[in-house]
Amino acid sequence: MSGARIGYRRVSTVDQNTARQLDGIEVDEMFTDRVSGKNTDRPGLAELIRYARKGDTVIVHSLDRLARNLVDLRHLVDDLNTKGVTVEFVKQGLRFTGDDDPTSKLMLHMLGAFAEFERELIRERQREGVAIAKAAGKYKGRKASLTPARAAELVARMNAGEPVAALAREFGVSRQTAYNYRDASVSA
Repeated sequence: MSGARIGYRRVSTVDQNTARQLDGIEVDEMFTDRVSGKNTDRPGLAELIRYARKGDTVIVHSLDRLARNLVDLRHLVDDLNTKGVTVEFVKQGLRFTGDDDPTSKLMLHMLGAFAEFERELIRERQREGVAIAKAAGKYKGRKASLTPARAAELVARMNAGEPVAALAREFGVSRQTAYNYRDASVSA
């Protein structure tokens, strides 16, 4: 008996749709992430790695859906192969078992390098666009999470010793954002 067919889909934001990825491909289990592929710290990916067993096949639409940099891509494929799991990329028509020939490994490295290059180009264009918008006075940065009055209340309660995690939940911000508000009030 062959192992499970495990699908993995990833989009960068919660607004994006995963429907086109693995459309029409039968899988026994599907794992999905709606976060950037800039690193491997993704809940769906972590679940997939825990779930996958020897003899299973992980099926991904394309290389850049699994990882956006070559080092992460190689580690993920190698780690899964070490567990006895095959990794298949539908769009590129590639399949990695751990017993791959040098040409397959070269293809993985080349296509992974292109995915990394593409991500860097996107980031560069984004930085350039922000710089142009700032110079034109059209970019003011990210909208503040809290009004000045709410931020002052948050900082006052933090300074009074209330737990930051509880305050962050109450105010609907991350702990880091709460600390950022406090630090900004100190330097102001």
